[in-house]
Amino acid sequence: MTLLRTTARRIADLDRPESLVEQLLEQMLFRTGRRAGEAEQRAWARSLPVLAQDLVDAGLEEVEMLVEYHLPLTSQRADVVLAGVHPRTGAASYVVVELKQWSAAHRYEDSSELVEVDGMPGGPKLHPAAQVKGYCDYLADFARTVADQPDALAGIAYLHNATDPGAVADLRSYPMGITGRMFTAAERGDMIAFLQSRLAPTPGYAAGDALMKSAIAPSQQLLKVAAAEVRDRPQFHLLGNQQLAVDLVLHEVEQSRAADRKRVIIVTGGPGSGKSVIALSLLGELARRGRTVLHATGSRSFTQTLRKVAGYRAPRVQKMFKYFNQFMTAERNGLDVLILDEAHRIRETSVDRYTRAELRTGRPQIDELIAAARVPVFLLDEHQVVRPGEMGSFAQIQSYAASLGLETHHIHLSEQFRCGGSEEYLLWVKRLLDLEDGGPFAWKGDPQFTVRVADSPEDMEHLLQQQMERGYSARMTAGYCWPWSDADKSGQLVPDVQIGNWARPWNSKSDRRVGDAPPSALWATEDGGFGQIGCVYTAQGFEYDWNGVIIGPDLVWRNGRFVTIREANRDPDFRNRTRIPDARFDRLVRNVYKVLFTRGMIGTVIYSTDAETREALRTLVSD
Repeated sequence: MTLLRTTARRIADLDRPESLVEQLLEQMLFRTGRRAGEAEQRAWARSLPVLAQDLVDAGLEEVEMLVEYHLPLTSQRADVVLAGVHPRTGAASYVVVELKQWSAAHRYEDSSELVEVDGMPGGPKLHPAAQVKGYCDYLADFARTVADQPDALAGIAYLHNATDPGAVADLRSYPMGITGRMFTAAERGDMIAFLQSRLAPTPGYAAGDALMKSAIAPSQQLLKVAAAEVRDRPQFHLLGNQQLAVDLVLHEVEQSRAADRKRVIIVTGGPGSGKSVIALSLLGELARRGRTVLHATGSRSFTQTLRKVAGYRAPRVQKMFKYFNQFMTAERNGLDVLILDEAHRIRETSVDRYTRAELRTGRPQIDELIAAARVPVFLLDEHQVVRPGEMGSFAQIQSYAASLGLETHHIHLSEQFRCGGSEEYLLWVKRLLDLEDGGPFAWKGDPQFTVRVADSPEDMEHLLQQQMERGYSARMTAGYCWPWSDADKSGQLVPDVQIGNWARPWNSKSDRRVGDAPPSALWATEDGGFGQIGCVYTAQGFEYDWNGVIIGPDLVWRNGRFVTIREANRDPDFRNRTRIPDARFDRLVRNVYKVLFTRGMIGTVIYSTDAETREALRTLVSD
């Protein structure tokens, strides 16, 4: 998708240069439902005519200009993609262009990939050559038109206001290549020569059409890299019934392919049953077989962690991990398999405030996900639905598939490997929270798992710190019963979770480290996370050795059972009583605490802010 398809000649022939900005504004409002900011408008007005005139002077006035080209299955846009014919081979040829108005910039500290721009706020920026190289690499990996055609793509960053080469000389330390070159205004002649070496002076409409209509799926080369990287990681090895589940899914995939029919697979299991290990094993094995496959979740924390772990040695593999809301425009059955991990987090719709206007159709997210692949594979735990609008239950997925006339195949994982493999503990939690019939019962102990009740938050923290000193990992979590502030002006986290004289901050909201605190999405897995309190949205999907849980005043023990107190909950997603009636709120809060209770691999330490609840827990848990 692009905001505007045009040519340099059309831009150069405009009677009013500002009419170009008006066209782009109109298209953005139509497609996204929002108006471009002043800075973006200025960039269009100042940069696009310069590039268009350069193309005219180069004799490339009929090359297609795809302005604000949206990279498929991402939220990123390239400023311009030039589409035309390669002067040597006669094949389609593309040049991705990143336009910068910078007149001066220098390296950020000792990094060759980060730069500081004089007079521009907001901290360091990515080197523009690295930025455009990333766009080229992504297109090579996902746009079938250019996949496995090494000479189809080039990329340049054009600093058209940088007239003094010395003002950006520091940026030359970045290694330049065909897909990541940088030119300044002082090097205009060299840039024109480079463009002429990539594009012939002939119309580029056919090449532009080919890219716009290209099938979108991971390239065979990317699949090979993913197979080698994912399948060989020891943390993704299978145990017990997990291998059976993988074999069954692979069988269904091949059967569907052979019969040329669509089939929906649903894999259910409790916490720690190995759903994500199965998902990653499937990704690796299907990639090895050359099947077009992607992995997706609805969790930012979970997706970013998987990208970091699976793509640590091969960053290209990170592109295989998507979000549920990135398939709104996906080609129907464009993938062989779409692996939908944590499918209980599927939303009613993918629409958010950034969604383009023409996509605000009310189409269910589940419909987009089922449509995107010949075999969609859903992996879920129904007791982990914790947000309003989450629609990923087994019954909902099965019912929707049936409404489309599609066959479903269900695989249930009975074993579980979280909580020390203690099925007794999982049953105790579900009965305690009234998520399973039978009522609460006393915890009699299990050699595989330890449960403690703390008398105070200080006591809970001390017990966990003792375990960390013995070499174990630990985190503290809580129900959403306190305000959650942004970092203060000095960049410090605010200790919002206050209980008596004890106070700790929530985990950071930032995408970067704040002091010793890890980025938000990596709170559960990176060093430094113990000093903050995690909520369900940052803890869900992860485990650590020792788990501290603060039960807030939204869940208290009265008359022999837990009851929920809506007024004590601070989660902004729960405020709308019309959309979330009390019965729905009650269920969601119980699911939240069920998730929090089941993050530990060795033990859980529980503290409640309510005295009566603490006393009830003491009678239920014997040390």
